[in-house]
Amino acid sequence: MSGSLRPLAAVCQVTATPDKEANFSACKQLVEEAKQRGASMVFLPEGFDYIGSSREETLALSESLAGDTISRYTQLARKLELWLSLGGFHERGHDWEADRRIYNSHVIINDRGDIVSVYRKSHLFDVELPEKGVSLKESAFTIPGPSLVAPVQTPIGKVGLGICYDLRFPELSVALQRHGAEILTYPSAFTVATGAAHWEVLLRARAIETQCFVLAAAQVGRHHEKRSSYGHALAVDPWGEVLGDCGEEKPGLVLVEVDLGKVRSTRRNMPVQQHRRDDAFYRSLPQT
Repeated sequence: MSGSLRPLAAVCQVTATPDKEANFSACKQLVEEAKQRGASMVFLPEGFDYIGSSREETLALSESLAGDTISRYTQLARKLELWLSLGGFHERGHDWEADRRIYNSHVIINDRGDIVSVYRKSHLFDVELPEKGVSLKESAFTIPGPSLVAPVQTPIGKVGLGICYDLRFPELSVALQRHGAEILTYPSAFTVATGAAHWEVLLRARAIETQCFVLAAAQVGRHHEKRSSYGHALAVDPWGEVLGDCGEEKPGLVLVEVDLGKVRSTRRNMPVQQHRRDDAFYRSLPQT
């Protein structure tokens, strides 16, 4: 166990496949390691439950929040007395029987095994980059979430919830910061091409502009013959300094001390939020 007086967060990196049982076993092992090393909260990436090889497989493997996968994680959280961020669960939509569509849902479970928050991804990744070999259309089977959710009070601080592509929309991070977020989290499955170009710089930018910690669990490596992910699960402090990086080769975790004093001192010494003009100012340019 760590002797740190400040809470520890474990930011994880996994290689999910269509095999849900193997994925749970791998994630469980990381969660147990994090607990043994003193973590108060563990962050798992988007697609921690599985990454399907086709639209049909992705939909067929999906579950409700009351299904077996989330039930196993609530039991694990309760057993280990640990908070979990499950960052991109394939949740069957409310009209599943009629439309066969799902949400991409970020689920927070407390140390008693209760689901305390669910954020459904609001920006869907519909991107064609032929020169990079990237072609994904998330909206083909995913419903965009209806709203943001309030930051969640956890043992490591107030956590604001995003998922993957949400990272590219600073309006979301600023909104969460205004509602009290001290930590932003972007569990992800970035493509290799977009990750190499944009992943670290975007995460550091979100940390710098909001003066929050940013914790970003990630997928890494080859999921199946059609898809691979960039890796580099990352932790960034409110000054934009990278505190931990899981690299691009294999699953694992980084353990990060979350010192909320850094949030307070960064915001006190450079009071960006106090200097921000009201919303009307930023809408004052003439319409084109």
